[in-house]
Amino acid sequence: MARGIFVTGTDTDVGKTAVAVALVRRLVAAGVRVGVYKPVATGNAADAAVLWEAAGRPLTLDQVCPQVFPAAISPPRSAAAAGTEVDAALLSRGLEPWTRGFDAVVVEGAGGLFSPLADGVSNADLAGMLGLPLVVVDAARLGAIGRTLATVTAARARGLAVATVVLSQTTWLDEKAHADPASPWRIAHDSRADLAAALAPLPVGMLAHRAGAIEPPFDIIR
Repeated sequence: MARGIFVTGTDTDVGKTAVAVALVRRLVAAGVRVGVYKPVATGNAADAAVLWEAAGRPLTLDQVCPQVFPAAISPPRSAAAAGTEVDAALLSRGLEPWTRGFDAVVVEGAGGLFSPLADGVSNADLAGMLGLPLVVVDAARLGAIGRTLATVTAARARGLAVATVVLSQTTWLDEKAHADPASPWRIAHDSRADLAAALAPLPVGMLAHRAGAIEPPFDIIR
């Protein structure tokens, strides 16, 4: 099985793609031949295209994301609305091209860890099938502590390894408000500190809005 990581989230729209792109760029900068894989997408393949660009356009975009369905809802329902169904076997089989000629692969799931990818197959199920450790992403906003701890706890209960947690600033946060304990910036950074204490020695990073790197840095592929 490929060496790599599986980027998942506590929910949808929490900044998974931004985190995955930052991880890919760091690997590329380190001289790693990195593959990128988005097993299924809905609405469009925009996230997959961003990953593909970050990796230097390896293979083809269709191999990055072999299944795309029009409606921006869960993959099984989007496929059903289009009169078809998600090819559950292809979710894992689609990784095969990335196991040859690459040092590592960054896989980005769809939605939260337990969101469905196909009938009876969640992101958690696929991560287990692929044997990849998780990068758990949450938006750097109020509630991050509870959402993240719940996801990490559930992942571990399923026997999944968690490599790191990253809080992603999905909007710009004004650092000038750092003295206000209720400001979004303060909440984000206090949440990271509290999660780091609760999950130690698990690394907990932060990706600032539109930043290119996660801080503090950590070993992505072990």
